[in-house]
Amino acid sequence: MYDLIIKNGLIYDGKGSEPFEADIGISEDKIVAIGKIEEGSIETIDAKGKIVTPGFVDIHTHYDGQVTWDPYLRPSTYHGVTTVVMGNCGVGFSPCKPDQRDWLIGLMEGVEDIPGTALHEGIDWEWESFPEYLDALEKKPLAIDVGTQIPHGAVRAYVMGERGINHEEASEDEINKMKEIVREAVEAGAYGFSTSRTEKHNDVNGKLTPSITAHKTELVEIAKSLGEIDKGVLQGISDFYDFESEFDIFKSMSKESGRPISITVEQQDARPDWWIQLLDGIEDAQSEGIQMFGQVPPRATGILMGLTATLNPFRFHPSYMEIAELPLNERVKIMSDSSFRDRLLGEEGVSINPLVDEIVQSYEKMFKLGEPANYEPDPKDSFQSLSETSNRTAQEIAYDAMLEKEGRALIYHPLFNYQPGDLSLVEKMLKHPYTISGLGDAGAHCGAISDASFPTTLVQHWSRDRDRGEKLPLKTVIKMQTSETASLLGINDRGILEEGYKADINIIDYEKLTLHEPEIINDLPAGGRRLVQKASGYDYTIVSGAVAFIKGEATGVLNGKLIRNAN
Repeated sequence: MYDLIIKNGLIYDGKGSEPFEADIGISEDKIVAIGKIEEGSIETIDAKGKIVTPGFVDIHTHYDGQVTWDPYLRPSTYHGVTTVVMGNCGVGFSPCKPDQRDWLIGLMEGVEDIPGTALHEGIDWEWESFPEYLDALEKKPLAIDVGTQIPHGAVRAYVMGERGINHEEASEDEINKMKEIVREAVEAGAYGFSTSRTEKHNDVNGKLTPSITAHKTELVEIAKSLGEIDKGVLQGISDFYDFESEFDIFKSMSKESGRPISITVEQQDARPDWWIQLLDGIEDAQSEGIQMFGQVPPRATGILMGLTATLNPFRFHPSYMEIAELPLNERVKIMSDSSFRDRLLGEEGVSINPLVDEIVQSYEKMFKLGEPANYEPDPKDSFQSLSETSNRTAQEIAYDAMLEKEGRALIYHPLFNYQPGDLSLVEKMLKHPYTISGLGDAGAHCGAISDASFPTTLVQHWSRDRDRGEKLPLKTVIKMQTSETASLLGINDRGILEEGYKADINIIDYEKLTLHEPEIINDLPAGGRRLVQKASGYDYTIVSGAVAFIKGEATGVLNGKLIRNAN
């Protein structure tokens, strides 16, 4: 007698094999049989006409705070994700001395756009050391599995205090203390160590993240602490302005430690070809036996703008700034007045910084996101292009678009990976032999980005709906976010549908799979707002052998847990 049988489904095993129809027998939390099953079971699901896949493994999230109050880790669990790994980009909440809590919250708020008020109210701070953080998480109720990495920013501040925060060079003794903390964390179960070297990462006061100026010696020595115990992975992000120097740091971290490293790869319009140089460098490193990989997103890194979001095209116009803090319905009423509209449209916005200025002024890269959400829009549909075939300016089109849906409509700005006006560059990234799908930043960028839905984009857009370029085989996009992501982190008990593997499984109505337009909700602690994006088509998501979600809604089963690195 099995606990659960999934019958008649089309099996995509996560290894990239051709699909096959079969039954899956589950006992406790394991797959124990695949084939034609005649025995009985306590529960049976008929998956006829549906695809059956491993649960998705998302290796780049920022649930470090949310995990302490939200067992369901929305929005990832709307998208078939059964395992998340957090602690990316060098930011997190452990280790942490009591007097550093406010600073760590400010760093996370600035870097990842998670409301500080929510973090202050939601986090219970039942820890100081990283092993204590893991022990605290182990006691939390969870619907899915959660793994962690130890973040450089927190480690540097813990050891160096204000000196580390202020970008001073670490002494040999301080480096040794950081090594000890990181080694202790990985031995306790952290999956690795992450760092950030990008100017896009600032704390809430605009100060650059403390890891950005860390000397090569510091980073390589910390990496070597993983090599000494032969466990854990490395993850980093950089602007690569000085390509040779920066790339050498990451390459040396992996080479000297013998541990895998993944680094962010994205195309930026200011330097349109540097991503090619980066992937070439990764390929060269691999030829030398160095385990370097690029983390790439399956669509453009896009900013969502609107009256409910952090940004909109008029956010820094004087007239809008006067009403910015009013409730949405009041703002919509004021903005619907023709005299206000004329006044605002006649103004110039206040300059903030080059990146923000580009986002709010680039009408040639602004589109209605729509329902269902369209993440590969045609340039002819941009507000700038539409203005050229109408009697309205691009600004007028943007203004009117924001007022749709009672002020809740969203504008999509594909910031990175969209220079050609399509996803052809992303296609090349995804097909590269040494890239891994990631960078969804689930749990972060609450008012501007909603990329926790990357898993659905891979399945729906890349294998079924894409009409502006080549599609990818469904078996391939399933593999990209199951066995490939799990394998990189050394989580070797999942991501594959085979006997003996963990029973984390999605049953998906492939033809009905639909990614909906994100919406702003206020469900964070202290009433904090965030973007949440749902999908239709995930009929069942099974975690550790039990049905945790039906059509995206939680069943109340809390079979998830903290997972600890054993490799």
